[in-house]
Formats: sequence, structure tokens, C-alpha cells
Amino acid sequence: MKTLNVKERFTCEPEQGTMTMLYTSVRIIHFTFGSSLIAVVSAFFIFSRIWQSGVKIKLMNGSVHVIDQYPAAWLRGLSRGEEIACEIRLRIVTGAIAPGEVLSENRIAGDYGSSRSPVRDAFKLLAGEGLIRPERMGAVVLGLGLQDVEELYDVRHLIERFVQLRVSRFETGALLKRLRHIVDKMELAVRHRDIAEFAWHDMSFHDAIVAEARHARMLHLWKSIRNVVMTVMLVTTEDVFARTDEAIEAVVNKHRLIIHALESKDGSRIEEVVRGYFADSLATLYRSIGRS
Repeated sequence: MKTLNVKERFTCEPEQGTMTMLYTSVRIIHFTFGSSLIAVVSAFFIFSRIWQSGVKIKLMNGSVHVIDQYPAAWLRGLSRGEEIACEIRLRIVTGAIAPGEVLSENRIAGDYGSSRSPVRDAFKLLAGEGLIRPERMGAVVLGLGLQDVEELYDVRHLIERFVQLRVSRFETGALLKRLRHIVDKMELAVRHRDIAEFAWHDMSFHDAIVAEARHARMLHLWKSIRNVVMTVMLVTTEDVFARTDEAIEAVVNKHRLIIHALESKDGSRIEEVVRGYFADSLATLYRSIGRS
């Protein structure tokens, strides 16, 4: 289903018919680009391409964000199969690819300009994450519902509580310095309104703590959910950036609280901070994924 969410809650679905889509498009174009003839013609062409592609977009704080694009910088160093998996994973998380949809190896290979071998590799990764069910020459999308994401966050909560308590028993000087540096980069991303960069450093912050715990099994468990967590984080970060500066600063402050708790080496304080972190993260999750 194609949905266009805009600041004034303009929405349109294909089932509503061509005239409704046209009317909604004109309202959006006027709201976004003004009323000059050149702006209208140019913008209408852009939106016609969007309708055809099925891309879900949001107009946030006066600018358009296409949320069904995986950041190119995040794809560096990945195999072709991993790249395709990243793109499909994001479209599943945002709902651009709906549960029950059949993905053909041939069609996906054509869409991404690859042979079928990387597509099979991508399907294997996505099946391991529970997002699709492989079938002959393709796969059926299982999707990622709100309950699935809640369960994912339950696992993440258990991991992060464990690793933070474990890390607090070690010498943490070097880790805390690194975490503060990452938070500085998050703040820089805020100033540049760079959603992808902010989400990348957010994930790096948690990666650093998990790695520092030096627990092979916990690291293996973290890696098994990391790709889906990172994709969800990209979507929820988009939602946070669409709200207020205070909401963005609150996310940064949550990471500062983790640093202070680790520095204190107080187990009770660490547990309290972790509980607060995930309570707030779930609230953000309900606002973003929950309404996709």
C-alpha cells in the first residue's frame, strides 16, 4: 500500500482513485514547492515517479525525506547479497513491502541489476532474521509487526543490561572516552540534520559497549539481531528528527546517562538507566513503527 504522510496529514492510497490522488498531489505540491508554474510542473513530475515506485515518504519540518532508501555510506564494504538484503530489509520494516508479498528471485535480480546468486544470498540473510520465508525461486514476506519489534527490543534490553553491568566491573577509562567521542559526533550530526549519520553513531555507541564486554556468546547474539535493530533505528531516528529539537536532545542525553552510569560502577544505577532507556525507546517505537 502506498501512503504519503505529510506535515498537514495529507494522505492518499491508490484505492482511493486517480482523482483523489491527483487532488492530494496538487495540495502537497503547493504546500511544498509554492505555486509557480515551473515549481508545479517539476514537483508533479517528481510525485508521479513516487506514486509509481511505491516509495513511502514523509514531509517533515518543511523538507521531504525518502525513508525507503538505505544510506549508501552504510553499504560500503558489503557483498552484493548483503547490499540487496539491506535494501529489502528496510522496505519490509517500513511496510513498503507488505507481509504476504511474494518476492521473485528473477524480479529482485532485475530490480537491483544483479544475477540471482546475490539475491539468494540476500534471501538467506533475511530468512535467518525471520523477515521472509524462502520458497522455490523466491520467498514470501513475513514482515516485522509491532509485536516482532517489541520482542526484538526485549532481547536487546537483556543484552544491554548484561553487557553494561559486566563492563562496569572492568577498567572503563578508554571505553568512556570513546563513548563521549561518539556522543560528540551524534551532536554534530544533529547540527547538520543528518539522520543517517546520527543513527550510525547511535548504533556505534552500543556496538562499542557490547564489544567491550568481551563475552563471545553475547556478542554472537547481538550480531544476530544487529541488522534488524539498525534498520529499525534508522526509521525511529527519522521519526525523532521530525519532531522537536528537544526530542532529539533527549536521545543524546539518554546516551550521556549511560556514560555516567557506567562511570559510577553502580549496578543499581546502571539497571535504572537501562530500564529508562528502553522505556523511552519503546515509546518512540510505537510512534514510528507502530503507525507504519
